[in-house]
Amino acid sequence: MYKTFNIYCDESCHLENDHKKYMFIGSINCAYPQVRRHTERIKELKDKHKFNAEIKWSHVSMSKIQFYLDLVDYFFDTDLKFRAIGIDKSQIRCDDFNSNFDDFYYKMYYQLLNYKVDTTNHYNVYLDIKDTLSAIKVRKLKNILNVKYGVFRNIQNIRSEESVLMQLADFLMGAISYNANFDQKQNFAKVLILDKISKHANMANLAKTNYSEKLNLFFIDLK
Repeated sequence: MYKTFNIYCDESCHLENDHKKYMFIGSINCAYPQVRRHTERIKELKDKHKFNAEIKWSHVSMSKIQFYLDLVDYFFDTDLKFRAIGIDKSQIRCDDFNSNFDDFYYKMYYQLLNYKVDTTNHYNVYLDIKDTLSAIKVRKLKNILNVKYGVFRNIQNIRSEESVLMQLADFLMGAISYNANFDQKQNFAKVLILDKISKHANMANLAKTNYSEKLNLFFIDLK
């Protein structure tokens, strides 16, 4: 009997001219029957720390540091999985492929999702809404993926406030991006979170490819 998984995708530093070296696209993978349980547990964690805002890496500060550290602990204590792809934007040459930067952005989503797909399972994929053209591109991505697999039952855009698992993807994605894109790390709360992630993952370097099933990082070399 097939299983169903929900995949929540987000990105960091994906804009063409944002002066950041690396672009990242990442995802949280959750077994469909566990979505409600994880949602409730994370909301309980928020209530415990009186955290009433949306979980976003850009909002991380020392005022709620214990909540963020507990959130990292929660991720590593559960069956949730995270995967991210990093690309050095200076290597992107869209003109060589007769495409634009937005087209490349969705090609990277294909690379993110085209990983250890089990054709005996079904997948629902949720992408954070990027722009008014997102719905068109999502349909195209679904068609491309299903030509090969036929197991991506649903691919759609949602707003991050609709899903705490989408917010968790943003949080972990932001951490990986912050580690790679900022040489001078001046936000002490974010440094503490990176240290916690590194210790849990047993990784000295969060800026290179690894083969972890829990926190999988893949840096693409386009040269």
